[in-house]
Amino acid sequence: MRFEDLKAYVWRGNSAHSVSPAIPTGFAALDRELPGGGWPHRSITEVYVDRYGIGELGLLIPALNWLTQHDSSVEKKWIIFIAPPFIPYAPALLERGVAIERVLLVHPSAGAKNCLWAVEQAVLSGSSVAVLAWPPVADGVVLRRLQIAAEAQSCWTVLFRPKSALEERSPAALRVQLTIEASAARLAIRKCRGGRPAVIDLRTSMQADPGEPSWC
Repeated sequence: MRFEDLKAYVWRGNSAHSVSPAIPTGFAALDRELPGGGWPHRSITEVYVDRYGIGELGLLIPALNWLTQHDSSVEKKWIIFIAPPFIPYAPALLERGVAIERVLLVHPSAGAKNCLWAVEQAVLSGSSVAVLAWPPVADGVVLRRLQIAAEAQSCWTVLFRPKSALEERSPAALRVQLTIEASAARLAIRKCRGGRPAVIDLRTSMQADPGEPSWC
């Protein structure tokens, strides 16, 4: 691998910006806070919520739209949902521009190990441009393997986790917490490789759709 290629994987801790590729979030204020101007592509993103179904999937819909509609280099790759707590509503995904023929749902047998195994296999397969998963718990050793695999396969790996897991260590490049307060959706950046903590009001920072994120 050439030196120029290696630079994309280097974390420049003293810099607020990164040369790693990014996926536009659809939220102008959030893009300004994230190195590269969007979700980190070749890494793990962790989204923490008080409970599932408050808008965590809607938060990612603009990025899923971009991945399925605007990036010709990933034309044939899957977006895989692993162990979602609810079934995504296909008409809503279509309405918001997500190509549902590229979306695959996986429901592994009950158990954290089965879920994490499925995530790891989906990332390592090289056939996925994004893997979204809701693991009951996350093992640190597996998370480190996932981070390496996401970098190697250029796969955006998103783990939705309960707020209590914020106390645990994680190799994820980005850790954010989504909250809904008085009908206002806010995203707090808790850890950002190459960036800094911040809080974004999602309602006022949408680039196109003025509505709040919702489960689709």
